[in-house]
Amino acid sequence: MKITKIIAVAAIAGLTLAGCKKEVDKNLANIKPVETTTKEHKAIAPENVQTASFEIEGMTCAMGCAKTIEKELSNLDGVEKAAVDFDKKTATVTFDKTIQNSESLTRVVQATGDGKTYKVSNFKS
Repeated sequence: MKITKIIAVAAIAGLTLAGCKKEVDKNLANIKPVETTTKEHKAIAPENVQTASFEIEGMTCAMGCAKTIEKELSNLDGVEKAAVDFDKKTATVTFDKTIQNSESLTRVVQATGDGKTYKVSNFKS
């Protein structure tokens, strides 16, 4: 009886390992990695520097939501720095007030994703 159990376990383990072989899609072998570029930030005249903070509702994860919003804000013209804190549900943005404003920053955050997920509130500058 003991030998039968050992054979059964070995057979199940063998089938599991054989069934889990990963086949590489041959089309994937020809895909080249996407090159990412970082935006160069132009210096902002000291009299035009403004920092704003606001709350963002609707974020469900740090990497997918917060980092995506942070990237979108950082890539805007006139934005020197953007930081989104997932745990605190807040964003802090340093920007050129002659290029960006509270409405444009809010619009970018709320347009990220499907346009309905993220809501900006308590905008302070």
